[in-house]
Amino acid sequence: MSHLTPRPGILDIHLYQAGKSRTTGNVPPIKLSSNESAIGSSPKAVDAYHAVADSLFRYPSSDHLDLREALAKKEGLDAGRIILGAGSDEILQLLCRAYAGPGDEVLYHQYGFVIYASAAQGAGATPVKAPEVDMTANVDNLLAAVTDRTRIIFVANPSNPTGTYLPAEEIKRLQANLPENVLLVIDAAYAEFCTKEDYEIGTDLVDRCENVIVTRTFSKLYGLAGLRLGWGYGSQDVIDVLNRIRGPFNVSSPALAAGMAAIADDDFVERALEHNAEWLPWLTGQVQAMGLEVTPSATNFILIRFPQEKGRDATAANNYLMARGYILRKVDEYGLPDCLRCTVGLEEHNKGVVAALRDFLTQARAAL
Repeated sequence: MSHLTPRPGILDIHLYQAGKSRTTGNVPPIKLSSNESAIGSSPKAVDAYHAVADSLFRYPSSDHLDLREALAKKEGLDAGRIILGAGSDEILQLLCRAYAGPGDEVLYHQYGFVIYASAAQGAGATPVKAPEVDMTANVDNLLAAVTDRTRIIFVANPSNPTGTYLPAEEIKRLQANLPENVLLVIDAAYAEFCTKEDYEIGTDLVDRCENVIVTRTFSKLYGLAGLRLGWGYGSQDVIDVLNRIRGPFNVSSPALAAGMAAIADDDFVERALEHNAEWLPWLTGQVQAMGLEVTPSATNFILIRFPQEKGRDATAANNYLMARGYILRKVDEYGLPDCLRCTVGLEEHNKGVVAALRDFLTQARAAL
């Protein structure tokens, strides 16, 4: 019997492990595993989603012009240099399809988003990691890893799962020292949460350099993760290339409608940012007070490091929290088996997970 054989390298791709949604037993789940919006979605976006229900038999717009123009007006950008995707993930994959292939290398930092590697492998290219320093992407290490086979560099800024970021001057230094034929991709999925004075999203750099693109998402701040809506801003040439290989109807009508409403809902955005500004430092401080290490975060989540001692380690903590109904994210696939990632949730969720963590550590110490 004959067998179908996929292209070489496809079976080497690790399946993406999404944040869990179910707890052990019958405990109601409190999901803090996927960095979703703590306060849900914009009510205006929800209304807009429902408003298109009667026209689902129609194909969506193929040029996404209305939303591109709305984004351009809001962000002060050129609508002709914006591309929309089914989540920013699709744009990352399109970039690899367009600019990397067999014999090429795609470079990213040690704890960068796992999709970078799978997108590279899906295009037939080889993913390459550059070491981080203090859980942060390091420009010198990235530059040292560039070879004549490097075609793309992915930098998550701020980064997932660490929550750390690179200052604007470091991103500019990275670009300035890259060969012109290497595309710098700045994945700014968490940009809105980063309030550091030395941080920039990177769109100004795009306007000055042909080999830079910034990707953004509606999944985090705007709370539209379920609709899969993302966008990118790059040079006219890069956007033209991506438009040639994307599906003509890659973004659904409900997603386009909800996106239009979401970016116009300033009250919702303000509430979401205020909530994160209050609870991110609270959650960080509470966990640190227990003696656990928390990586400084510029996002809507924290990365917690546990002792590598049986009964007190990340696996034991995860099992205990799951039994209490709290779902955090194990990050073994990132090479961080001693860590759990925890999303900022609603007040009762934040206080509840802190109390559960405290109980876990108390029981673990008593068992010693």
